[in-house]
Amino acid sequence: MTDLFQSDLSALARQIPPGASVAINKGEGPDVPMALAKEIVRQGIRGLKLITIPASALPVSGMMVDMLIGAGCVKSIETSGVSMSELGAAPRFTKAVKDGALQVLDATCPAVLAALHAGAKGQPFASLRGIVGSDLEKHRDDFKLIDNPFEPGDPVVVLKAINPDVAIFHARYADRDGNVWIGRHRDQLFMAHASKKVLVTVEEVVDRNFYDDEAMVTGMIPSFYIDAICEAPGGALPMGLDGNANIKAVLAYMAAARTDEGFQAWLDENVLAGAKAAAE
Repeated sequence: MTDLFQSDLSALARQIPPGASVAINKGEGPDVPMALAKEIVRQGIRGLKLITIPASALPVSGMMVDMLIGAGCVKSIETSGVSMSELGAAPRFTKAVKDGALQVLDATCPAVLAALHAGAKGQPFASLRGIVGSDLEKHRDDFKLIDNPFEPGDPVVVLKAINPDVAIFHARYADRDGNVWIGRHRDQLFMAHASKKVLVTVEEVVDRNFYDDEAMVTGMIPSFYIDAICEAPGGALPMGLDGNANIKAVLAYMAAARTDEGFQAWLDENVLAGAKAAAE
């Protein structure tokens, strides 16, 4: 096996430095690295600058992000929104914004994706027409309004390329050589291309090489884009591999996270308990 594989989640999380810009998928599907996020909390990594990459809309789009914010790991977030979708508001995110404890860089899904694609292609910026005249243009000093160089008088907004320090996500498979299979979830591919470091948790490491299978090779990220992998079965829970959430678990989190005391109790039981037991 390749030396990309890490023995446990703590070895993976230690590769995320305090203050790093971290790309994560906003949609909490089977690709959300919840187990790794919990290890980030256990290790007390602080000052993270999250960039939420748009993905398919699911009912629990902000639980992992909300948990990281509530645990004090996040300094800022660039996002088009953090919520629990139709289940309601994300409680820790909402409180952090109201308390002024979190810097929020408002964006739109097309803006984040355009800037990420520019970063993935090695371009300095991307252009976008759809936000011309919007409040985003007014409030984001780093969004620049220029004339279309091919049609003077035609305004477009240019966005600085996004090149995160780290990208993290969960995937179903890695092969023995470190190639990661993502199927049709192509956002992770752009994240891997754009980011300086790519850390992945997977459900299973299989004893094969995806390059030898025409069906698998089309849905994989080659190992040379990956910096470290850790096998973590159930690493996206409470999201399942089929994309469906354990709604009871999500609702229990939301109920607890409405208060500081409730959130800390949830954190103690669901995240910190293992670390405390090991220390004892």
